[in-house]
Amino acid sequence: MRTLITTQLLSLLLLLLQPPQFQRAFKYYDLSDTEAEEFEDYLEELFATGPTKPPTKEDFQKTVIIQPGRPLSDPEYCNDEMKMKNVHNRLYCRKEHFFLQVAYEKVQKICHNIYVPCKNGVKKCHRSKKLIEGVYCNLTAGVKMSYCEYESFYRQGYALITCRWQNDIQEIIPDHVNDLQVISD
Repeated sequence: MRTLITTQLLSLLLLLLQPPQFQRAFKYYDLSDTEAEEFEDYLEELFATGPTKPPTKEDFQKTVIIQPGRPLSDPEYCNDEMKMKNVHNRLYCRKEHFFLQVAYEKVQKICHNIYVPCKNGVKKCHRSKKLIEGVYCNLTAGVKMSYCEYESFYRQGYALITCRWQNDIQEIIPDHVNDLQVISD
């Protein structure tokens, strides 16, 4: 008598042993060729065992920059945006994340400011010269997507960001938001 586990393992084995011509037969019918290629790259990155690819300008814009419209004080802001913008680390919840309501070009200019200490004390961050509005997301429950739950905090302060060089566009780009320092009066 076959058990459920034996049946599942047999199905998996048959999938893995498919001839090569059938492995690529699956087509993403509602995606263009470019979108299908990007999706396959995403899946490859997601399930890879090595280091992740460094973030790009587009990645930073997609996962950090937010548009005006929705109130930043909404308590469900982070829960919704983290899922909508697909923010995770190989399907694991991020412990914290920042969304900034500012134009990307202004954030990129911060990369040319002098180095200041990051919140962990390492002097590798750049600090904005002007106050920036944003939302700080702090993980309260969950380990893997889509069970991540976040507490949202509206903040207005000076952004601390790390930057790095992106070879293909020959520009220094924002890499990570380290903190949004609220200045107390």
